[in-house]
Amino acid sequence: MDIAVKYRIISEIINTNDEGVLNAIKSLLNIEDEMDFWEGLNAEDRAAIDEGLEQLDKGQHVSHESVREEIKNRFNF
Repeated sequence: MDIAVKYRIISEIINTNDEGVLNAIKSLLNIEDEMDFWEGLNAEDRAAIDEGLEQLDKGQHVSHESVREEIKNRFNF
């Protein structure tokens, strides 16, 4: 197949909003929908992440430097 035809096909795919066409192409190319990272998490993990983000927003965090210092002192590094 001529490269110009391939580019034309790609261009048409990019410019189309026809879900039927896009789904047919996905099917022909055996492309699976990828699950969003967040959607793949269970409720407990999502809640833990949300809690951590809230703590960061409130300034409740420990700096990397202080953790390194604590480990250094605790284990005599």
